[in-house]
Amino acid sequence: MSATISAEDRGFTLGDGVFDTALALGGVVFARDRHVARLVAAAQRIGIAIEAAAIEAAMAAAITAAPMILRTTVTRGTAARGLWPASVGAPTLIVATAPWSPSLLGQPARLITASGRRNEFSPTANLKTLGYLDHILAAREAALAGVDDALILNTQGRIACTTIANLFALIAGRLITPSLAEGCLPGIMRALVMEAAPRLGLAVEERPLAPAALAGADAVFLTNSVRFLRPVRSLDGVLLGDGGDIVRNLQDIVLNGAESAR
Repeated sequence: MSATISAEDRGFTLGDGVFDTALALGGVVFARDRHVARLVAAAQRIGIAIEAAAIEAAMAAAITAAPMILRTTVTRGTAARGLWPASVGAPTLIVATAPWSPSLLGQPARLITASGRRNEFSPTANLKTLGYLDHILAAREAALAGVDDALILNTQGRIACTTIANLFALIAGRLITPSLAEGCLPGIMRALVMEAAPRLGLAVEERPLAPAALAGADAVFLTNSVRFLRPVRSLDGVLLGDGGDIVRNLQDIVLNGAESAR
């Protein structure tokens, strides 16, 4: 499926929009309602009115039975000149697809610490906006270093996220992840892991997390909606704990949820 947008679309000219990435298996979008609700809420936060039904219809029109990644983008559309225009037209809604393979699941990741910082005080810190250049440059640093991803710290030097994922650390039997106040995104997989953890007897804490704490963690892993849970093997060349079966068991619970959703 192909789509075109105007050269004057504010998503193209100003990065004025938000997006979501989801996984479709067997023609069903995994955790669809959560993805749609988050995208609608993000659009509303920046003043774009979009109905959940419109997003659901666009997703349904894009998917087939083949496993695929859905990228759903909502922009303010075209408008009169000015950073905050006096009038705007209808928002632009586009769903793009790409093939997905189960081989993406569980691949260990090696990280470096990005040189840039995430501004946890920004009004867009918890939104998946189209202005992704900071993360793009951090991903470039990781590629040049020959590793898989980059850990991004906030302005206080604490962990926010990586370029494409939320982060968890298993420390003294507790599953710790940065709170949204630290500048991370409200990841769909992040929420599912937090809900699944008590089934394994794990208490979950959302709190500030210093990068130095990862060296003593029993396990460190990343979460996103395409790769699910991804164990972290090293940070800046320092090997990290693998956690035994904990990460695999958590992923099994989430995957079972994916199967039952089909």
